[in-house]
Amino acid sequence: MKRKVYYDLLEWKKKSNGKTAMLIEGARRVGKSYIALEFAKNNYKNYVLINFSKVSDDVKNIFNNYLDKLDDFFLLLSSYYGVELYERETLFIFDEIQFFPRAREAIKFLVEDGRYDYLETGSLISIKKNVKDILIPSEEESIVMYPMDFEEFLWAMGRDTLMDFIREHFENRKSVGPLLHRTIMDYFNKYMIVGGMPQAVLEFSATNSFASVDKIKRSIIKLYRDDIRKHAEELNLKVEQIFDTIPAQLAKHEKRFNLATLDENARYRDYEGAFYFLEDAGIINIAYNTTEPNIGLGQRLDSNSLKCYMNDTGLLLSMTFNEREITSEEIYKKILFNKLTFNNGMIVENIVAQMLVASKNKLYFFSRNNREDSSETMEIDFLLSKSAITSMHNIIPIEVKSGKNYTYSSLNKLIGKYKDYLAQPIIIHTSDLKIENNILYLPIYMTMLL
Repeated sequence: MKRKVYYDLLEWKKKSNGKTAMLIEGARRVGKSYIALEFAKNNYKNYVLINFSKVSDDVKNIFNNYLDKLDDFFLLLSSYYGVELYERETLFIFDEIQFFPRAREAIKFLVEDGRYDYLETGSLISIKKNVKDILIPSEEESIVMYPMDFEEFLWAMGRDTLMDFIREHFENRKSVGPLLHRTIMDYFNKYMIVGGMPQAVLEFSATNSFASVDKIKRSIIKLYRDDIRKHAEELNLKVEQIFDTIPAQLAKHEKRFNLATLDENARYRDYEGAFYFLEDAGIINIAYNTTEPNIGLGQRLDSNSLKCYMNDTGLLLSMTFNEREITSEEIYKKILFNKLTFNNGMIVENIVAQMLVASKNKLYFFSRNNREDSSETMEIDFLLSKSAITSMHNIIPIEVKSGKNYTYSSLNKLIGKYKDYLAQPIIIHTSDLKIENNILYLPIYMTMLL
């Protein structure tokens, strides 16, 4: 399973040359441990894998008692794991390091020693309770790993060069043509159903069975629930409430999260920690409502208005069709061929959010409701800042359309009121690329290129 983060690790090894450790963060089951192991096998003479989710007390005692005597520290670890150590040619992998924060704190001394390289992986790694009693090492770099993006999915399906073709047409603002568009959309619809969890993608590539994939996705959802119950502590009930209601919240026309569905007296400040827990764990992606489409979107937030998306759209689909323990193959095939009547707008908007986050974008939307003046009432799905800032026209408004027939009255209102702030608007849809009236109509599979 080829992953882009692998090339980031190669770049880190080359540039760092032992001066820093690398921490791979991300949700459970996105492939952190797998990619760390592949990287170690292919780029070092040997490696020591320490999984802190099931490590013995003997190993913990080595960290607790020998960090001031590093010769003995390395000798003991080498003997315990039966691995001969080679200076500058051995990689230590600290897997699931959130279970033993002392090892993370030790990175400072180990990197300063300079003999070996260090790679950490962690889920829920930055939850405050995991690091409250340690000093976070400045010698640590970090990278976030997400579910597989569409290009990685295509690689897994054996279509290694298809995204290169898509990228070329995106850069030249050219349509791909009817035949190729249908082919790409067939792959993309499969990607939406399967999702980007590596275990699910691997199963689909081997079996071509949506039902087999659904079993895996439901096991991951159960794992997330177990994590919530185990780690959320006093926030347990609120976190689980938010998690369970995500499909229902996204099924609404206005997809802003409505806390009144959980408790009619609920206030966002009461649930802030619960949203933070889920976002920090990588389980959800949050979009915040900004009050003005101008530079500094994060400085103009309506703290009582947000949207909550699942980290993986394949998982969202399994949560949505939860009447039975396993979603039947037939339902997934009807979705694949657009033969099932349901609110697929929630699925399309969720995967757009997922792709924007994987492309290192923060999520913002624009929502305003004025009962006295309808011209001031508008809802724009996403706002992005241009990468190169100029004196005007820095914000890209994005509307997501799942059907073939649609209007864009909110976009017209926004353009009329804030035209000096806005760059070329984008409508993400399921048809081919075109430009009309200075609006870029972008096929959904090109979203990851924004």
